[in-house]
Amino acid sequence: MQPVIAIVGRPNVGKSTFFNKVAGRKIAITENRPGVTRDRITADCEWRGKPFTLIDTGGIELKSEDVMWRQIAVQAQAAVELADVILFFTDGREGLTSSDYDVADYLRRSKKAVVLVVNKVDDYSPEKLFEFYSLGLGEPYAVSSEHSRGIGDVLDKAVEFFPKEEEVKDDSLKIAVVGKPNAGKSSLVNRLLGQERSIVTPIAGTTRDAVDTRFERDGKAYTIIDTAGIRRKRSVEDDVEYYSVLRAFDAVRRADVCLLVVDAAEGITEQDVRIIGFVHEQGKPSVIVMNKWDVIEKDSRTIQTFEAKLKEELKFMDYFRSVYISAKTGQRTEKILALAQEVYDHAGLRVPTGDLNDLLMDAMRVSEPPSYQGRRMKLYFASQVAVHPPLFVLMVNDEGLMHFSYERYLENVIRSAYDFSGTPIKIKVRNKKEGD
Repeated sequence: MQPVIAIVGRPNVGKSTFFNKVAGRKIAITENRPGVTRDRITADCEWRGKPFTLIDTGGIELKSEDVMWRQIAVQAQAAVELADVILFFTDGREGLTSSDYDVADYLRRSKKAVVLVVNKVDDYSPEKLFEFYSLGLGEPYAVSSEHSRGIGDVLDKAVEFFPKEEEVKDDSLKIAVVGKPNAGKSSLVNRLLGQERSIVTPIAGTTRDAVDTRFERDGKAYTIIDTAGIRRKRSVEDDVEYYSVLRAFDAVRRADVCLLVVDAAEGITEQDVRIIGFVHEQGKPSVIVMNKWDVIEKDSRTIQTFEAKLKEELKFMDYFRSVYISAKTGQRTEKILALAQEVYDHAGLRVPTGDLNDLLMDAMRVSEPPSYQGRRMKLYFASQVAVHPPLFVLMVNDEGLMHFSYERYLENVIRSAYDFSGTPIKIKVRNKKEGD
């Protein structure tokens, strides 16, 4: 595994700003108020040719009795246990606080390598750092994360503590867990991982960032991406929540597979359909996860009734795969990773060109394309040009003669012959040019 650097410190000392600067993009949400970063957030980074994983954490308030702050502290402490090097952030404008001394004592007991960072030092002078020596963590490094000053010095020091290991290429299957707030996404992530990885409380919107966790199961590598709940735009009033939703959409784009978590007790809603539709438009293979199945009153036809509702609401993606689970009890959760791998494999399926042309030509003889003003579309040649998602290009005499209903007919013909369940497929129609 790559070396791990964890950024820790009390709230609002600029940890997430530093994280974003090193990562090279805005991954962690930054706002000038404490408690914005809650879960551990990771990014793969590199400094002077040395790759590493950088972890941003929520602010540590070790003596707080607040439930949320205690959960955040647990996550930060987990990051310390995982890390090879700790970047301990303090605030050069406010100076030291009792919380800084509490965190420093905790880090000394951890026996981990610690680099002391004094952030928000916009105008450096040595005397601004004198008091920070009292923490007993060695030389303090002055940084202005906002203005990108001193970051290189901190990273130079951090990489000195890296263990001597070869880089491990990340070949894991990346699975994004998306859905509305309070649908049970984080509970599902924790169930799959077998640990309390994401903060789980009854409060909707507890998870605010897209959180990546790599793990192995039965010899296969996976990366689970837990995301913030996606609410309707008019319901998103807080700036932080707005950016959290953007992170969730970004997680969908970079994922290999999406788990679309629906609250079965509430049933599939308009917002669920919107989220699922976005995943469909992005061309991602997916599994519809009907969660909280343990609270549903059931008879012999309950699942069939739910499936009929899904088929009605998801007419635009009748290829969907579904599973009915309870993240709370673990019911059927063991099927999820296998399903995710299955739909991903379907998205990588290639149809031989000769077989594809025979299939479509036969289909067009069975049901001819509709004519327009006496002209009828003619297919010259078809080929599959891409996977993830599968993309088929049809060369025709006039692409304007392709009606969407006939394109859907051809898609159904392909699906009837090859198992593309769980993944969208795309069809592009192009005019055949002379010489082609």
